[in-house]
Amino acid sequence: MPHVPGLRSCYAKVGRLVYFGRMLDKIRLHAAGTLPADYQGNLGDSKFLVFDGRCCRFLGIAYADLRTRTLQGGSDEEILAWAHANGTPRSDEECHMWNRFLVKLGWRDERSEVLPQRIRDSGLVGEPIETVVDHIEFDEGRDPVAERSWDKV
Repeated sequence: MPHVPGLRSCYAKVGRLVYFGRMLDKIRLHAAGTLPADYQGNLGDSKFLVFDGRCCRFLGIAYADLRTRTLQGGSDEEILAWAHANGTPRSDEECHMWNRFLVKLGWRDERSEVLPQRIRDSGLVGEPIETVVDHIEFDEGRDPVAERSWDKV
C-alpha cells in the first residue's frame, strides 16, 4: 500500500501510547472519504486480531464510542484523556507493555504465520521485516530499521 497522506506511523505516540494516533487518523480519514479501501476492512473492533480492536480493548472502550468522540473534534490528547476517563485506567507500566506488545506482533506469536505471506503479497521480500508493524511501515514507504523506530517506544 502506498503512503496515505494524513496517516501517521504505528510508532507515533499520543501520550503514552503507540498506535492510538494512527487509529484516530483512520477514523478521521474514513469519515472524510479519503481512507483507501485496503484499510477499511481493518477499522473497528469486530475482528479480534486487528490493531484497532486490540487498542480499544486495552483502553476498555468500544470502538463505536471512540469513533463518535473523535468525530466530535478535539486534539488527540483530549481524545486520549476521554478514553482514559471512560475506559480502564492504565498505569505507565501497562502502557509500556502495550507499546512493546504492539510493535512486536508477528514475532514468534499468533501472527507469525500470516506475516510471510503479507510480505510476499506486498512485494517486500528481502526487507528486514520481523513484525506486523515493520511490514506496515515498509509497505507505506517508511524504514523503521534505518530509523530505529523502536527506540522511540
